[in-house]
Amino acid sequence: MHNSPASITSSYIKLILTAFFWGGTFIAGKVVVRDVGPGSAAFLRFAMAFTILFFITVRIEKKIPRINLKQFALIILLGFSGVFLYNIFFFKGLKLIDAGRAALIIALNPICICLLSACFFKERLTILKIFGVLISVSGAIVVISRGDFSRVFSGGLGLGEFYILVCVLSWASYSVIGKVVMKELSPMVAVTWSTLVGTLLLLIPAFSEGLFKNIFSFSVLDWAALFYLGFFGTVVGFVWYYEAIRNIGATRAGLFINFVPISAIILAFFFLNEPVTLSLLTGALLVSSGVYLTNRPGK
Repeated sequence: MHNSPASITSSYIKLILTAFFWGGTFIAGKVVVRDVGPGSAAFLRFAMAFTILFFITVRIEKKIPRINLKQFALIILLGFSGVFLYNIFFFKGLKLIDAGRAALIIALNPICICLLSACFFKERLTILKIFGVLISVSGAIVVISRGDFSRVFSGGLGLGEFYILVCVLSWASYSVIGKVVMKELSPMVAVTWSTLVGTLLLLIPAFSEGLFKNIFSFSVLDWAALFYLGFFGTVVGFVWYYEAIRNIGATRAGLFINFVPISAIILAFFFLNEPVTLSLLTGALLVSSGVYLTNRPGK
């Protein structure tokens, strides 16, 4: 069945907005971690997201499909890697480094997914893809080292950069495991279940941080940022992204992720007064170029 020009145009508009929303999660996250612990912030973000996703999934699927034991084990891995680990280190990293810098390191996700897919699914790595990987990694090194390559070898890298690199590994693991899960479950069902698992796991660090004692002291700005993370950054972004995959294909939709670090840098400049340095711009160009080459469809 062919999609109408209107639905295709709508998908492109939604993808641009999705990249903008996902870029905004770095700014919202930076705002939240000023007053809220990383475990608490992550728990509240996904508690909101799960509640909304649950009702959307029931509306689309008419029910929440049951899962078997093997699917349940994979769902636990999804929730642990993509929700629990990713978000704990996401908020811990944002507490220590600039939002724009974090976004550019996160932009290595497609490269890491490509390498893991080659290892576990024997997906072919062409010369062009390898070249793209090398360019992106070079860009990440420029960003992480702030343009001073000697920092990489002298051990001068910060803990914040390390935390965001853990985010990259955890999201790549989530994506690779997701390829297996989504052979049997729809994306909406898989994400709803994994969000529930991740939210329950996040309850442990949130409780240890004293969330239920501190929750009434959060400011209006904290709650606005948390709502943005849960609704726009998680629910709307996810639904629109998969809607676009259905309409224009995964390869075309995936290329719009390249705009996420760009939008994060621009938003961080305007809302957080973060400087746009030469190393940041150079890294952005290299990372985006590498991601494009790695995901470029073959002839």
